[in-house]
Amino acid sequence: MKKFNVCVIGTGYVGLVTGTCLAEIGHRVVCVDSDKNKIARLNNGKVPIYETGLEKLVVKNTKAKRLFFTTSVKSAMDTKHRAEIIFIAVGTPPRDDGSADLSFVEDVSAEIAKNMTDYTVIVEKSTVPVETGIWIEKTITRLNQKKIPFDVVSNPEFLREGSAVADFLKPDRIIVGTSSAKAKDAMKKLYAPIKSPILFTNIKSAEIIKHASNSFLACKISFINAVANVCERTGANVEDVAKGMGLDKRIGKSFLNAGVGFGGFCFPKDLQAFGYISKDKGYDFALLKEVQRINEEQKMWIVKKCHQELWNLAGKTIAILGLAFKPNTDDIRFAPSIDIIRRLQKLKAKVKVYDPKATENAKKILKKITFCKTPYECVKNADCAAIVTEWDEIKNLDLSKTFDLMKHPIIIDGRNIFHPLTMRKKGFTYHSVGRV
Repeated sequence: MKKFNVCVIGTGYVGLVTGTCLAEIGHRVVCVDSDKNKIARLNNGKVPIYETGLEKLVVKNTKAKRLFFTTSVKSAMDTKHRAEIIFIAVGTPPRDDGSADLSFVEDVSAEIAKNMTDYTVIVEKSTVPVETGIWIEKTITRLNQKKIPFDVVSNPEFLREGSAVADFLKPDRIIVGTSSAKAKDAMKKLYAPIKSPILFTNIKSAEIIKHASNSFLACKISFINAVANVCERTGANVEDVAKGMGLDKRIGKSFLNAGVGFGGFCFPKDLQAFGYISKDKGYDFALLKEVQRINEEQKMWIVKKCHQELWNLAGKTIAILGLAFKPNTDDIRFAPSIDIIRRLQKLKAKVKVYDPKATENAKKILKKITFCKTPYECVKNADCAAIVTEWDEIKNLDLSKTFDLMKHPIIIDGRNIFHPLTMRKKGFTYHSVGRV
């Protein structure tokens, strides 16, 4: 295989996983970030995010002299180990209107233009709206005073937090958007060690594939949550309904798990961004608005069930089990737990919380709640316990111990991790999503 000198700009979830995994398959990679503290930690083998298997690979590839970290784009592109392929993996945070803030992408594009010395493939890895590739090309062309040749490529990521390393090394597909034969050849060689189908498209199609994929998955989640509400009102079991639907090959079983809604940074942000893009181009993608509305409403299912069991919530103690938007990550961005907790606080409930990995991140934004070190400390003397994240540690709770610790043994299971009959036999008042 050909080994490339690669530069990855941005060491968030996407950039750090991308850089580390490219080093793991044999390339020489320099990761760049403007955050000096983050780079210092990474140079000491400390990963600033929780992601299964990532820290081990960072340490391994740093020791093997394939993975490096710096705060300087210029040094990462130096002539000794000239960066042949550069990945842009900086943040694209949402604005209030749903559009993506692309100022970091523009700044990085300018830095790249000033420091190129020979032909370079510039890869947009960040999730960006369609036509961003055009603007990257325009920005670099405008500032590329030495007229160094380059190509822009779109290579969207499909990494799931909690399984991002496995998703990178064993993906369903790799999408590469480019109109350049030279860039296509470079990307094919870059990914040669990864045995996965590669779909080559034009840049605009690749950009839309990411937004369309995440928006469709969000649709499936909101659809099954809407179905769960019908099931709850009719006595049907949403898990049986979802299984029956999923056996149809045209539908598939993935993303048909009813719960308290989706969270994380990608789905909410991409749904909003795709809606904004469509509107900006003169198309009202009304379906996306409804998906969003259903998701916001579904988050409050737990609060409604608390009301149903406890009447007035003022002064009542509610235990929240799980803060991260999904298990095996410490990410709480757009997590349903945040909206649930804030609503409970408005109703003057006392809130206790537990999460095995996301507590430190939660402490930065949640105030006046009790953070617990164990799930049993969390449920002790609680009037009600709500399961928001399906961590294995919560799935494996000692239910007898939990029953004895609670003031009132009421469990509101927002992830359907327990069986209703089992829970009721153990004496719990038990509610789950779309099951009776």
